Parts: sequence; C-alpha cells; structure tokens
Amino acid sequence: MAERMLKFISLPQQMPQKRTAEERRKDFDEIYESFVPEAAVAQASRCSQCGIPFCSVHCPLSNNIPDWLKLTAEGRLEEAYELSSATNTFPEICGRICPQDRLCEGNCVIEKGFESVTIGAVERYITDTAFENGWVKPIAPLAARSESVGIIGAGPAGLAAAEKLRSFGYQVTVYDRHDRVGGLLIYGIPGFKLEKEIVLRRWKWLEEGGVKFVLGADIGGETSFSALREKHNAVLIATGVYNARDIGGPGSGLPGIVKALDFLITSNRRSLGDVVPDYDSGLLNASGKDVVVIGGGDTAMDCVRTAIRQDAKSVTCLYRRDKQNMPGSLREVKNAEEEGVTFTWLSAPESFLGDEHVTGVRAVRMHLGLPDASGRQSVEPIEGSAFTLKADLVIKALGYDPEDLPTAFNEPELTLTGWGTLKVNPRSFETSLSGVYAAGDIVRGASLVVWAIRDGRDAAAAIHRQFQAARPAQAAE
Repeated sequence: MAERMLKFISLPQQMPQKRTAEERRKDFDEIYESFVPEAAVAQASRCSQCGIPFCSVHCPLSNNIPDWLKLTAEGRLEEAYELSSATNTFPEICGRICPQDRLCEGNCVIEKGFESVTIGAVERYITDTAFENGWVKPIAPLAARSESVGIIGAGPAGLAAAEKLRSFGYQVTVYDRHDRVGGLLIYGIPGFKLEKEIVLRRWKWLEEGGVKFVLGADIGGETSFSALREKHNAVLIATGVYNARDIGGPGSGLPGIVKALDFLITSNRRSLGDVVPDYDSGLLNASGKDVVVIGGGDTAMDCVRTAIRQDAKSVTCLYRRDKQNMPGSLREVKNAEEEGVTFTWLSAPESFLGDEHVTGVRAVRMHLGLPDASGRQSVEPIEGSAFTLKADLVIKALGYDPEDLPTAFNEPELTLTGWGTLKVNPRSFETSLSGVYAAGDIVRGASLVVWAIRDGRDAAAAIHRQFQAARPAQAAE
C-alpha cells in the first residue's frame, strides 16, 4: 500500500480538465472532461487509507470509497467498478451531481492540511470506463420469483428500487407520468451537470435486465390506484416531490414570474429535441432578458446557469442569506460566478414591479440574527435598505413540497405526516395501506439524489424481507 497510496503529500489535488467559461456558456455539454487514465490513477493514489474513513461515513450510501480508490490506483478498474456498484446503483450519476464538497470530499481526512481526494471524479471515471469496456452487465437474478412489484415513479428512488428488486428475482414494472425514464435526472438537472445520454443508458440497462416500464401513466386517473394494487403483489410509491413553494407579495402573480421546474423541464426537453411551444414563444426562454432567480439551493444554481446558456442579457441570483449559509453546493456557485452570474447575497424580494408583465424586483437587504428552531441563523430585514433589480424574467427556486397523493390517487386511506409526506413504518417502508410502500423524497422531503438512491435500495430490501417471510423463492410462472 505504501508504494501506491498515501501520495497526498507529494501530489497536489487535480480535477479533470474544466472547459473555459466562455466555451461552456455556448452549450449544455458537461463542463468537466473525463480523467485520462494516468491522472485517475494518480489522484486515487492520494488517498490516505485512514483507519476511520470519514468519506464513507458521510456518504449516504456508505460507499467503500478507500477500497475502490486503492483498486483504481493499482489499475484494477474492473474490480473497482464491482465494488463501487455493490453499494451504489448509479455511481456514474452520483460522481457527476453529488455535492461532494458537502459529503465525501468535504469530510476527507487530508482536507485539513491538503486538498481532498477527487472522489467524485474518480467515481465517474470508474463506471464510465466500465461501460466502455463492457463490464456493466444486465441484471441477472440467481433465482426468479413469481411475485410482481409495481413502482410509481421512474426517478432515482424508483429506479434504484427496481434494480434491487429485479436482482432479487421479482417481476418489476415501473410507472411514470413522463415520456422518458429518469424523473428529475432527465428533466430537472441540466445537461451541463448530467448529460442525458448517461440517464438514457441506464434506462436501456434496466430494460435489458427485465425491468418493464409504462410511461405516460396516469395513476389515479386512467389507471386507478386500486387497480394497480390488484395487479401487483406490492406497490412502491416513489413519486418524489414536485409541488413548488411559492412566494407572495405585491405583483407576485405578474406574467414573467415562473416556477423553476417549469423553466428547467422546458430547457431539458428542448435539449432532448422536443418541440416546446413555451420556449419558442419566449415564455420560458431567458434569451435577451434580465433574469432574476430567487433562491440559494442547487435548483437555483441550475436555473442561473441555464439562463446564462440561453443567452440572457444578465442573470442575478437573489438569496436572503450569505454565501456560507446557502444550501447549494459552493462548487456550483463558483462555476456560476465564472460563467457570469451575479450573486446578491443577504437580500430578499419584497414586491414585484410591472403592469402587464414583470419589469423588476423590489428587494430589501437582510442581516443574520440568532439561530432559529432549525439551528440556522435567522434573517431580518434592514430598515430603509430597499433597492430594485431590473427583471424581464423572474424564476422562483424556493424548494418543493409534496403533492397531495391521497387526492391525486383517489386513495384517502393513505396517511400523511404533518409535512404532507407519506407516513411509513421506518423499518418496513410500508404505508398505512397493506402491501403499499413508499421511499425517496415523498417520504423524506426534498433532498439529494444520493439519498433517494439509498432510500430506494433500502425499501427494496425491506419488501424482499416481507416476501421472504411469507414465501421462499420459487420459479416464475
């Protein structure tokens, strides 16, 4: 180990080559190039192989990070892939979009005296290499089972559960309202963070492994929830949360004030080659406009960087806290700043100006006060500090709440928590309805993709335990 590892003392941190800001403003391609093999091996060798790997401790999936870094440093990439994929259904996706600066890399032991190991970039490199070399094989269950599971939602939680359940031998069908598989991975996250071919490749892989998909599904409408329960031995709800939080104040209903997800879905659909009237009409198109994005999370970062690529006249992010207290990735903030986004920290909207269409945002300066019930510093307005930002397009990126699923599914016996999420048994993932389970953001609340993957895998394992207790594995009919 000493020969190949512990090189953080002599080797500096190196990320894969990043395209210049001027280049990447012109398209929606990923901004980082792939590691060349020599660089990936060198960066993996910087791992300290510490006794308590805090990178793994702070990974929601408990990935065996030091082990697959060591295998990469030794050139044993196929083994590294096998180890990486043992705990993560989509390592190449997490390697691209996880906020590593807040998770694994941010807790790397060598971070204090040296820059952290580039864990995410190596993770991406391992699986991309595995696909290129044909090491990623279709799911092949050791034994088939006759029970079927219906999964509502083809986002990260639903797909992770589908993979695990299929590997256990179950007959799995995934239902989704959209016309493509991936949920927010395909329609919410822009291509400069996650190129769509990466998601479509996993869709094909799941189908090759025997997972069936029913797209354009209208659960609670054309397909009743009760009919779905009758068709399958178990149902897993993994719909995510899509109910955008709103903002009030004078003028908040003016045309030109739009929801973040509407803006992002429109952009992603256009990138996928769809005809999108709302983009062509200019309703959800930032071209030539002064754009103000309200919010400081990852969705806000996606919006500001998308607006830049749509050739906006100016893009400003308005956030009520400071840079250190924003929920989004600081790495994303840095990329956005490089690309020309202006950040107006410690500022909150007060009203929206305009008659027939929004023309500006009236905002007020804020200062940080004492911690509130959540532990974060409260924000308080500064009297007499109001100012105006010019805006032709205002994008609200304030987070998401759950949809009213009991009403949407016409299933009033589904029990909700006080937050509007589905109430489940924390061990079995079962809802108030027998044989109906739930996982991901619809249970946890809006969170990271990596947590959705973790929840989907855990829910699949819980469903498997339920079936095992009832009946041992048997051949499918």
